[in-house]
Amino acid sequence: MLSKKQRLLKRSFDVTFSIVGIILCSLPILLLIVIATISTKKFGIFKQERIGKNGKPFFMYKIRTMRKGDIDNHITLINDPRITKTGYFLRKTRLDELPQLFNIVKGDMSFVGPRPDIKGYADLLDGEDRIILSVRPGLTGPATLRFRDEDALLNNVVDPQEYNDAVIWPQKVAINKQYIENWSFYKDIKYIILSIFPNFDNF
Repeated sequence: MLSKKQRLLKRSFDVTFSIVGIILCSLPILLLIVIATISTKKFGIFKQERIGKNGKPFFMYKIRTMRKGDIDNHITLINDPRITKTGYFLRKTRLDELPQLFNIVKGDMSFVGPRPDIKGYADLLDGEDRIILSVRPGLTGPATLRFRDEDALLNNVVDPQEYNDAVIWPQKVAINKQYIENWSFYKDIKYIILSIFPNFDNF
């Protein structure tokens, strides 16, 4: 569990660098919205309700990567025919996540933390597992990095939903619990760097 001082440090970092990120990325974000609008034939920003800190729902923003007829599935496979060519690139590079800088400024999210899920996952945790809800969900984090190629992994199993719920989700819970119980500012910086530079694993 993070102390009051640790929470202040984490939030100060989030606010400062999300504002800097918005200033630097505002034009690229606008360009991506236009491109996504053209390629998907729907408005280029996609929003979906996710579960945040203390189990409070919020709307998370992303650049839209799927064509008209999107279904808000929790599971999306790498060969999903709804994903546009542009969308595939955005998802692979995670540029579709840039609008979440606004979620961070608002206080819905943090740069690092457990990824926010739809209802039916984190909100149903009990006992010690609910420590995951004590922090803001993150743009990246140790579980996100561990399952960086989750869509490709799910593409190779018979029942992606069952595999996610029975195998991947419990592992994410364990990883995120360990992250919160052993939080350090250094580790947050490390996860951010590894998210941008995946091969920089000797940091």
